[in-house]
Amino acid sequence: AGGIDRGAELERTLAGRSIAERARARIDLAVVSVLLDAGAGATWRYEEAATGARFTRSEGLGVASLRAFMLGAFSATPGDPLRADARALASIDAGRLAALLQARDGNPLVGLEGRAALLRRLADALARETQVFGAQARPGALYDTLTAHGTHATVAASALLQALLDGLGPIWPNGSALAGVALGDTWRHPHAGGEGVTAGWVPFHKLSQWLAYSLFEPFEWAGVAVTGRDDLTALPEYRNGGLLLDTGVLALRGAGDARAAHAIGSELVVEWRAATVTLIDEVAVAVRALLGRPDLPLACVLEGGTWAAGRELAAELRGGDPPLAIASDGTVF
Repeated sequence: AGGIDRGAELERTLAGRSIAERARARIDLAVVSVLLDAGAGATWRYEEAATGARFTRSEGLGVASLRAFMLGAFSATPGDPLRADARALASIDAGRLAALLQARDGNPLVGLEGRAALLRRLADALARETQVFGAQARPGALYDTLTAHGTHATVAASALLQALLDGLGPIWPNGSALAGVALGDTWRHPHAGGEGVTAGWVPFHKLSQWLAYSLFEPFEWAGVAVTGRDDLTALPEYRNGGLLLDTGVLALRGAGDARAAHAIGSELVVEWRAATVTLIDEVAVAVRALLGRPDLPLACVLEGGTWAAGRELAAELRGGDPPLAIASDGTVF
């Protein structure tokens, strides 16, 4: 953001640490940053003290979360600021998070309370799910869990997602549950199909998959190859989905639907998100053919293609707002 290589700055700070410890720190940062990076709203700004530059939306939240991480805001371990652990995350309330993200009356951030509560639920999960996060109670312990403490040279993308769903499933607050198991970003739709106890449910797991995609690089930087990348799906959120609406691939059937605010679990939103997952697969096929790159990963199509294009169109048409208004607490959108 702003042409500044903050990754190199982080790496200089991590210099001298073992491969495993660098991987844990990068995973800690990625997990906290992704959980904070829901829609910020159109008016929020973050001013970076080191550069004086101002950033909005995802860039602002990314820079803000990196700066907070490097200051030790998520660490309760003396002498080791570059980590996120359960004890520190459990103490973060909306006031503390507002200070870190520069949110205030004249600079409002959408879903501030929801983000702070999400970090506290993350703390609970880190402390409780010891099979995934170990005695360290930090996201970075995923490195040890999935590589058997650095002895495995590969990890499957599906195994990474499974560990995130198992370890972090309880942090999602929407109330959807089946047989006592919290379902997270999974919603009912009358035409979802299926059979048995899962009939009628549509699983998205957008933030969990976003986390999985975001952790590919920390694992690969540690020398661990991520296999089966395209076992994950497109991310059904308002940039990828917005692209389909703004280009007319999808159209709203109700005359007033573009003006109303919709609940995350509403039939319209679930249907829009399901169509997004399906249609972005088709976009990926066309992009690969156009570029002559049959092996281009879906993650690249999303990051450099549909998400970026959806964002640019939203900026041109509405100053950055999505084509659908979502009533969000900052934990899904």
